[in-house]
Amino acid sequence: MKIFLAQQNYHIGNFESNTQKIICAIEEAKKQGGDIILFSELSVCGYAPKDFLEFDDFINKCYQAIDEIRQHADTIAVLVGAPDRNPVREGKDLFNAAYFLYEKEVKAVAHKTCLPNYDVFDEYRYFEPAYDWKVVEFKGKKLAITICEDIWNLGDNPMYRICPMDELMKQQPDLMLNLSASPFDYTHDEDRKATIKANVTKYKLPLFYCNAVGSQTEVVFDGTSYVFDKDANLCGKLPSFQSSLQSFILNDDGTIDAPVIEPASRVPDKELNPLALEENLNIEQVHDAIVMGIKDYFTKMGFTKAILGSSGGIDSAVTLALACEALGAEHVRAVLMPSEFSTDHSVNDAVILSKNLGNPYDIVPIKNIYDCFIQELQPIFKDLPFSIAEENIQSRSRGNLLMAIANKFGYILLNTSNKSELATGYGTLYGDMAGGLGVLGDCYKLQVYALARYINRNGEIIPENIITKAPSAELRPGQKDADSLPDYSILDKLLFQYIERRQGPKEIKAQGFDAALVDRVLRMVNINEYKRNQFCPIIRISPKAFGVGRRVPIVGKYLA
Repeated sequence: MKIFLAQQNYHIGNFESNTQKIICAIEEAKKQGGDIILFSELSVCGYAPKDFLEFDDFINKCYQAIDEIRQHADTIAVLVGAPDRNPVREGKDLFNAAYFLYEKEVKAVAHKTCLPNYDVFDEYRYFEPAYDWKVVEFKGKKLAITICEDIWNLGDNPMYRICPMDELMKQQPDLMLNLSASPFDYTHDEDRKATIKANVTKYKLPLFYCNAVGSQTEVVFDGTSYVFDKDANLCGKLPSFQSSLQSFILNDDGTIDAPVIEPASRVPDKELNPLALEENLNIEQVHDAIVMGIKDYFTKMGFTKAILGSSGGIDSAVTLALACEALGAEHVRAVLMPSEFSTDHSVNDAVILSKNLGNPYDIVPIKNIYDCFIQELQPIFKDLPFSIAEENIQSRSRGNLLMAIANKFGYILLNTSNKSELATGYGTLYGDMAGGLGVLGDCYKLQVYALARYINRNGEIIPENIITKAPSAELRPGQKDADSLPDYSILDKLLFQYIERRQGPKEIKAQGFDAALVDRVLRMVNINEYKRNQFCPIIRISPKAFGVGRRVPIVGKYLA
């Protein structure tokens, strides 16, 4: 049996584009003599459609797309994802479904059983879990069809009461087919391999796994679809962070007619769960995820040009380099806005960076603007000493200049704040926290440095001085980040324990962190939720990102 995996980049709610992509892949698979073609979860409408699912018109368009697609499922079977209405009055109105199309008909519909409702997922808000499980018989084989999370419960996951594959095994299937929309994070490639291996090992069946690819605002899908034979050997892997259509021959004995890429003995047995921050962990994947996140955000929103403030610091340098790679250097404008506190080397470093990248840049000093603010505020400020108020005037002046240029010429402002700063509130609302997309908002400062070194892997793009000098906001004479924050080598590791690992103060202190520092940092994180709540969408690369994946009260008193 010749089975195709169609790993495609969908646009949520763009039914015409999504449908045409699906049909083109079907036609190509038919030309190559395919028996089955497998698409990803909710491929017809894109994942995750969120509250669009509450509109009857949206669901009607899903059904119309299925009707159009099934006309092409004549000599080939098509497995495609879309919502399905629940005919029963009790329960949610919809199922998350996989449609099995053949001979221009809907031959079967499989419903998702395990509905994730954690981190970035919110499926139980919209969908009803499956209440029956049936294999699909096709060309002498029994197909066990599951959807994404269904294979993450092998009967040992306390989140779910039913293991769908256990139910399907009662009908003696010959292979497993999984439609997935599994988001990227820097641990998840290993997690998926371990999960698929566990399924194959338990059920002794080959598994074809088709994952979505592409970025949907904050959430990035890396693709990396897999094919495993009945002995848990990895025999097929589609590329990461790009669309792909590949076929695989399934032999009658459950083997795959392809070389073994990774034998079962080398495939991970358990999920990757770092106990401490490893800033270089899968840094190439992090880089590629962010580049895709920028590119897809602009493409799907219809934007073409980006702008950002270039300070000569590490965060703006890495953001600029990533944006140039994603959009083309000619489409990214850097604005250098030195104040009286900016050092000459910061301006020079920023100029060298733009020359290395080949992007347009402007130098717009803010001293006169800042002086005007101070003059007008003098009757109110009187002779009070210089404080954070004056510092923030500089930051907000820069934000206003960037937004003015963006509005005038049709740019989207990229934010350069990192996760360490966002966690501790080390940023100015409506100033350096302004922007349409947070590029580094899920990268700790140490990871930003790791990205810089990766960007420079084949030669110096980011000037070495930017990487080696002490980080500073340069909002007062001689200012350094270390004046307000602990050293990042300590801070980031402490933050990782609290944010990613959800460790409390007692557990973190027991790891050897200074007790007073732990209390101070955790308080900083919690009292600054109001700032993060006003922040732009952040490209997610970690298992626990600010924004869609982390929901805590703004007015909560816990540890504050």
